[in-house]
Amino acid sequence: MSAAGGEDRDALATLGARATLAARESSPGATIGSLEVLSGGHSSLTYTAVLSTPDKNEQRIVFKVAPAGVDPVGHRDVLRQARAIRALAGDPSVCVPNICFESAGDPPGIPPFFAMEYVEGDSTEPLVDDPSVPDATLADRALAAARMLAALHTVDVEAIGLGDEPTTSVRAEAERWHRAFERVDEDLRLDGPAIGTRLLEHLPAPGPAVLVHGDYRLGNMRCVGPTITAVVDWEIWEIGDGRIDLAWLLMMLDPSYPQRRRDVSALPTRESIRAEHEAALGGAVGDLEWFHAYVRFKQAAATARITQGARRRGGTGFPDTIANLLDSARAQL
Repeated sequence: MSAAGGEDRDALATLGARATLAARESSPGATIGSLEVLSGGHSSLTYTAVLSTPDKNEQRIVFKVAPAGVDPVGHRDVLRQARAIRALAGDPSVCVPNICFESAGDPPGIPPFFAMEYVEGDSTEPLVDDPSVPDATLADRALAAARMLAALHTVDVEAIGLGDEPTTSVRAEAERWHRAFERVDEDLRLDGPAIGTRLLEHLPAPGPAVLVHGDYRLGNMRCVGPTITAVVDWEIWEIGDGRIDLAWLLMMLDPSYPQRRRDVSALPTRESIRAEHEAALGGAVGDLEWFHAYVRFKQAAATARITQGARRRGGTGFPDTIANLLDSARAQL
């Protein structure tokens, strides 16, 4: 859909002019067509347009733009997202879009952005989205995602230029979401803090420090048939424990996932997906049970924060989802 309001049109026109200047740095005479809103990440703005070059080539591209008026840090740091995507672009085993150009802007008033190629395909979350993709195809994608995750976690972060990134420990991850639960409204906490304490008391041995996507699931991939053509939405990537990615993928494909909206009987079992991943990885993944509980606890804490924000705006949020996720986390423990 296109932006309708005058203020939105002005913002898009300004962004289009900035994009044209950025594109012409690498391709003199390039032009950018009208920008249109594209559904995408939750912490940055996503648009699409057509990039035309003097040699008559036309390419559909996607813009990720930081929100104006706030510092582009953390999940809003779009140039950091571009850095990870660009670093992986030379590795054929992990499919990512090509970065076309970027602009640092002058935040917070003039937000940074980057542009990348538009990758054809669909992004379907099997247990959540409408069943427009055959179940058997979704099953093939699940196994392909497990294999590609192994490729991601065996990338040499030093070799691709990300060796200067700090490593986030599992303890730091668990402590972050434990604090988040302690800061929400009391009736939203339920036994979240107690589950967080149990997780901290039984931390697994550290695993290798690898490139972690942070929200690795089929809904964050572009696919054509059974083939994954690009892993997208790198808003919360980090160097950390890869078992977080694997447990997150398995949770999103679990028939008992608390937020599922439909059943997909053809999906491989959790054990089959794990075995596919381990075979591609070349070794077993240990202590995964802790991570099964952790990712449900994490999503419950994030949902509690979203629900509290919704309440402040007069809404209701998702209190039942918090309870269901915590029940699932407790069952994993």
